[in-house]
Amino acid sequence: MDMLADMAGALGLWNWWVLAGLLLVAELLTGTFFFLWLGAAALAVGVMALFWDSSWQVQVTLFAVFSIVLLAGSRLLIKREREDAEPFLNRRAARHVGKVFTLDEPIRGGRGRIRIDDTIWLVAGPDAMEKTQVRVTGVDGATLQVEPVA
Repeated sequence: MDMLADMAGALGLWNWWVLAGLLLVAELLTGTFFFLWLGAAALAVGVMALFWDSSWQVQVTLFAVFSIVLLAGSRLLIKREREDAEPFLNRRAARHVGKVFTLDEPIRGGRGRIRIDDTIWLVAGPDAMEKTQVRVTGVDGATLQVEPVA
């Protein structure tokens, strides 16, 4: 333990700059966005060490706190961005609710089909003739619930 303290003391504030550089290189090699935040925390402690003379214990504690805050914040940000970017991910049918489409085939016995872009969807609703305009009112599994547009 004394050896680490001596080494940290010998490098002074440069140890945080060197650690930040090593962590950023590790990020470039892995591309995980994990080492990026650790490198940013080391960089922040290095900048603080320029202006505030503190013991190595305080600096290590600050590094740990900054690392935890940056990692937790990045995970929350990434989670929110993913939800905003694709709100209907894994719920493709839900994006069609409220839209109007034209039946490709008539609905007989409560079942029919419509083409949306390059996909044929099963529909359920009241019987209707081919080329009838229908509005999607809901989703039941992979079946769209429809009703004729008046």
